[in-house]
Amino acid sequence: MQSDKAPDKAPLAPPPDVWCWRRVNVVGTSGSGKSAFSWRLATALQVDYIEMDALNWQPGWQEASRADFDNKLAAVIAADAWVLDGNYSRTNALKWSRTEVVVWLDYGFWRTFSQILKRSLRRAASGKEIWVGTGNRETFYRTFCTRESVVWWMLTNYRLNRKRYTALLHADGPNNPYAHMAIVQLRSHRQANDFIERCRIERYRSVGQV
Repeated sequence: MQSDKAPDKAPLAPPPDVWCWRRVNVVGTSGSGKSAFSWRLATALQVDYIEMDALNWQPGWQEASRADFDNKLAAVIAADAWVLDGNYSRTNALKWSRTEVVVWLDYGFWRTFSQILKRSLRRAASGKEIWVGTGNRETFYRTFCTRESVVWWMLTNYRLNRKRYTALLHADGPNNPYAHMAIVQLRSHRQANDFIERCRIERYRSVGQV
């Protein structure tokens, strides 16, 4: 398993025009806190928050067909401004054609594992519906006794996801199809909180409210 040791490449820092961004995709492995971060970032930037999981999951833990999901995704990202919460790497070409910046929550293994374990336990204990209208709820059985467990998914995909995003987001040269996007790599909660606060301050300053 991947340790908390940082990869060889230096983290990707935010450019100075951060407050001008209007279309942002937040990525990171399950348990990194994408949804909470994305909602806070959307609030700071004063744009819509879009959750990819909510577009995908149907009642009874059924996933939308690829065509239906892609159509719904294309419709929501046609808007002028948003924060898009989610990976779904097969849709990179679609979603990143409209994305101005990718924010990668690149936390260490043990922090990510701790977060997803606590979240899963909390959801299973509460029995709260995850996406309104789906009836989908996490249970202790699903979380700890099946391969559909998000905890299991995180444990088996953390290292692969980190390698994939390192390769994708550090790519350079003329053959990089995503060269139009800015990249921000955040490795701690402190960095994430500071980033959101900077976005909030600069956004308000840009419209003359501070």
